[in-house]
Amino acid sequence: MSLAHDARVPVRPALAQQGARTWPEINNPAAWAVAAILLIMPLIANGFFLIEIFATTLILGTMALSLMFLAGYGGMVSLMQLTIAGFSAYMVAVFGVSANANISLGWPWWLAVPMALALATAFGTLGGALAVRTEGIYTIMITLAIGAAFYYFTNQNWAIFNGHTGINTVATPHFWGVNWRADIPFYYVVLAVAALCYFAVEYVSRAPFGLALQGVRDNPRRMAALGFNVNAHRVAAYAFASFVAALAGVLQVWNYRQISPGSVSVGACIDVLIIAVVGGITRPIGPFIGALIFVLLRTFALDVLIRLGLDGNRFRLLIGLGFLAIVFWSSDGVIGLWQRWRQHQRRDVNRSGGGRGHG
Repeated sequence: MSLAHDARVPVRPALAQQGARTWPEINNPAAWAVAAILLIMPLIANGFFLIEIFATTLILGTMALSLMFLAGYGGMVSLMQLTIAGFSAYMVAVFGVSANANISLGWPWWLAVPMALALATAFGTLGGALAVRTEGIYTIMITLAIGAAFYYFTNQNWAIFNGHTGINTVATPHFWGVNWRADIPFYYVVLAVAALCYFAVEYVSRAPFGLALQGVRDNPRRMAALGFNVNAHRVAAYAFASFVAALAGVLQVWNYRQISPGSVSVGACIDVLIIAVVGGITRPIGPFIGALIFVLLRTFALDVLIRLGLDGNRFRLLIGLGFLAIVFWSSDGVIGLWQRWRQHQRRDVNRSGGGRGHG
């Protein structure tokens, strides 16, 4: 009995330390600094940077966050996350109010948005139920096929999606005497949704479901032998990621006040993958870093190329070269480069400190 009791004693501090590591950002000064800058951003940035750079970064980062959750914790690379976001945006336009009165049903936003989120989550869960029956490259191909099929369907369907023209002048929320699509209120709405999604992914990844999902990622046969339903965990992961992507879709349609097939094209689906990979798919902050890099290149690379006397239409070449460079030097994107640099700095400090101590 004494041996059993002694064996349990050191376990309690370990569990306490594990619980303390659940939210690593709490003890990270850099995280607090970033949070403070984001909160005061309306005081230091004009409307263009506030919406076109930072709000757009948060929206794209939230979309890529849903892909990061599936790829990083579930080992499933899904190329239909933008499609799910686009489906949610279309549903907001169809059920809500827009300039296309013959298509939009005219529901108030507080009814249209929950309906859009529910339908988009169901759509993504159904697609996930099909995708989990495949592995590796076949999962990528089936999710890409779903995205391509949705793009061509919206492009050719006029009765519901208004064809290639799309649905324009989508109404945005007005309540409590506030126009929530005005620059500053909308920025804080986007920031709040992005923060909630970020912390939700952080929490789920450390919850029993998230740990089981990571076990399924690493060794599905062993998890099945232990009694876990592998496919059920994967489908549930798709459902959670679909809800995150659907939230980003609602913000996207409010941001641009319109939705068209170009917003759900195959190229745009691949852009979300690039964002997630460039930032890093092992931590939830990675997609937001990748989104910021992508938005900055997309916004300013055109002007830079023109000033250099090059064809401005080749700005995607810079994005592609940057993507190749980051992936070549780090398999985990910018986060991997940052962690490698920090480890190198620590080794240098340890060597210099050890040399002084030995002398």
